[in-house]
Amino acid sequence: MLSFSQLGIRLGTRALLENSTFTIHRGHKVGITGANGTGKTTLLSLILGKITADTGDFEMPRNLVIAHVAQEVEATDRAAVEYVIDGDAELRELQAALDKSTDGIKQAEIHSAIEVAGGYTAESRAATLLNGLGFTPDQINQSVKSFSGGWRMRLNLARALMCRSDLLLLDEPTNHLDLDAVIWLESWLKHYAGTLILISHDREFLDNVVNEIAHIEHQNLKLYSGNYSQFERIRAEHLAAQQSAHEKQQREIAHMNSYVARFRAKATKAKQAQSRLKALSRLELIAPAHIDSPFKFSFKAPDKLPNPLLRITDASVGYDKPLLEKIKFEMHNDARIGLLGPNGAGKSTFIKMLASDLQTMSGELHFAKDTKIAYFAQHQLDQLTLEASPIDHLKQLDKNAADSDLRTFLGGFGFQGDRVFEAVKPFSGGEKARLVLAMLVYQKPNLLLLDEPSNHLDIQMRHALTVALQDFQGGIVLISHDRHLLKMACDTLLLVNDGRVESFSGDIDTYPSWLQNRNKPAQGSTRPEASTPEISQREKKRIEAERRQQLAPLRKEVTSLEKQLERLTGKKEELENKLADESLYDDSNKETLKDLLWQQAELSKSIEQVEEEWMEKAEELQQAQQSVS
Repeated sequence: MLSFSQLGIRLGTRALLENSTFTIHRGHKVGITGANGTGKTTLLSLILGKITADTGDFEMPRNLVIAHVAQEVEATDRAAVEYVIDGDAELRELQAALDKSTDGIKQAEIHSAIEVAGGYTAESRAATLLNGLGFTPDQINQSVKSFSGGWRMRLNLARALMCRSDLLLLDEPTNHLDLDAVIWLESWLKHYAGTLILISHDREFLDNVVNEIAHIEHQNLKLYSGNYSQFERIRAEHLAAQQSAHEKQQREIAHMNSYVARFRAKATKAKQAQSRLKALSRLELIAPAHIDSPFKFSFKAPDKLPNPLLRITDASVGYDKPLLEKIKFEMHNDARIGLLGPNGAGKSTFIKMLASDLQTMSGELHFAKDTKIAYFAQHQLDQLTLEASPIDHLKQLDKNAADSDLRTFLGGFGFQGDRVFEAVKPFSGGEKARLVLAMLVYQKPNLLLLDEPSNHLDIQMRHALTVALQDFQGGIVLISHDRHLLKMACDTLLLVNDGRVESFSGDIDTYPSWLQNRNKPAQGSTRPEASTPEISQREKKRIEAERRQQLAPLRKEVTSLEKQLERLTGKKEELENKLADESLYDDSNKETLKDLLWQQAELSKSIEQVEEEWMEKAEELQQAQQSVS
């Protein structure tokens, strides 16, 4: 176990932790959370022995084998697979001893030790790790120096996983991964037998991997049992009692409850009404966990909103040769599309084509006259003017804007005080990503193209981005390894695979099963076809996955109706706020009042229709779920 008693750590004159006492037990999987700068990475440095505590004590067992991901990768000619095997230091020591030994008896002992250490399967294990992290069979024998920075970080991750460790320390391991690799890593970590301490801002990843949360707040670390969602509910209960914003949320929930109450009296709808109430109760707990977030922003309504925004007819796109072909696609102004697909299938290529960063090789790509695109990609962080400040970057977009207005706007992205006047050169990756997002939001686009926008963003900023995207009045195309962001921001999923861009029949939760089934023929071809309990269990899981996939379209329809209802309810609340203005009831404003009352009546009618449709579809979904269970 790792024992921390009255721990105190300072960074210069600033206290990161004070009087923190906690214990991490053997075999536990712990996620460390907290705002940026609270000391999460510093705590890992303490465990690694890179720093010492300023006050208090830290103890851990002697001879504990610790694995972690190095931040630097030497540009070496060493083959990737050999570089990964180097992660098993004990094995390399045994192999070196064998090469030096001339004693036959000693050699036999070393051979036995190598076998126990899994040395004769090391290359196979390393290749499996590399494959899971997205490397192709051809790439595993390429030199380390031939890979880009992001792929070298994957090599370092594979190297850490190769180590037969007692304790594994991971600091934001999903930042350089795509969704497929995240799903694979998640599965690997679930089966890791040692103690895991993980820093991550991906709530879905944390939910599926860890069984304990160590949250750092107000210079104190507190342990919570359970995954991230369970921690968030507990923390929300405390915050809700203290924050006035919770009162506003209660009013919103009461408003949503009002339509549920209308269906309680109907026998056929009562069960669905209760189900909706349970869902609302979960929202009641979760939302207040973010009310103390330093980030709050929203997209302004676009000046124009053409429909459709763009149309693609029989297009092909690629580099030396087409990567994607026969693309037929029409983007409506309210479409919210998430892109799925294996690594290298062409998701970023597709979004580059939409951004006009990559020209079509054949076919047509036609934009509406007033389509205004905002494109977020990782390379844009490197294109910031390093000597310019955040406020300078916004002034390049709007020379006439007042400094006070720009400072207020940047405050919503976490740039406070004199920070708005500082050069961006020393900014962290998260700060640069927030600045690029701020620049996109400021331009009032009607089409958002987002390629991994959540990289480097902490959980609070991801939440703020999710909320802003939900209210965005325009089209969205999103690539993300953050499944929570995809779930909350997208209504439709497109699959980029085998040179095609097509509708995905499942949802985010069924995508891992699709990946597994896609890879099954290659993996299963070396296994005998025998009727064993293991294969029967696998077949059972496959059937269950297919049944879930069959329900996906109906589930998506229910989710779409819920989001439509939330948007209509929001519009109605805006009208009601306008109607609360006493000046409206003056004789001079009769026509305006008449128009607003008409809009209110129309919205009420629309809400009632959508509510009725939602209840019917929810009931249909529940019956379908019961029939396949």
